[in-house]
Amino acid sequence: MIQLFFTVIFCEMAVILLLLFKTPLRKLEIMALDRVKRGSGPLVVKSVGATVLVMMTYSVYTIRELNSRPVESFNPTDQVLLAYEVLDTSLMGFSLFLALMIDRLHHYIRELRILRKTMEAAKKQSREVDEGKKANGAEVNALKEEVTAMKTMINILESECKAKEKELKAAESNSESLKKQSEGLLLEYDRLLEDNQSLRSQLHSLDQSLANSDGKKNM
Repeated sequence: MIQLFFTVIFCEMAVILLLLFKTPLRKLEIMALDRVKRGSGPLVVKSVGATVLVMMTYSVYTIRELNSRPVESFNPTDQVLLAYEVLDTSLMGFSLFLALMIDRLHHYIRELRILRKTMEAAKKQSREVDEGKKANGAEVNALKEEVTAMKTMINILESECKAKEKELKAAESNSESLKKQSEGLLLEYDRLLEDNQSLRSQLHSLDQSLANSDGKKNM
């Protein structure tokens, strides 16, 4: 039993050393421990641990019983048996302690790996958010530039519209003056037509009077 417990303790110490240092064997060991903790593995480990604990309890009881004897009744066989039980109990307790350490180290390493993955995912999300903010900032700047260009175009169009309005007003004033001039010309034309008509009537009357005077002279 002592040789078996020494072997178990050395194996547990090797497992702990591999868990403490980041080596290629560490991943394999973690995978092996993950498989052990699946299915019926935890039940088997707990059964073995409970058996060792019962054996250690019995050894402790044996040690107490041997120590309760008087010193005069101790013989060399009892002393060897006591030393054997003390060593056996110590090895069993140490092996249980190392097994607990392995379990806790494996648990903390898994938690640390999950935490690192969560942190990496959070960092990735934060980078994506930052990139999205930068992209949104670029889009906002582009929109601002477009708005500025549109405002400039609106100002140009407003100035052109005002210039066109001025030209239209000038054209309207010119058309009004031309209209007035045309009305004046029409009135003058009507007056000239009337004068022409009166002159023609006067000329016709003169022609008739001359014709009458010539007729009288011929007679």
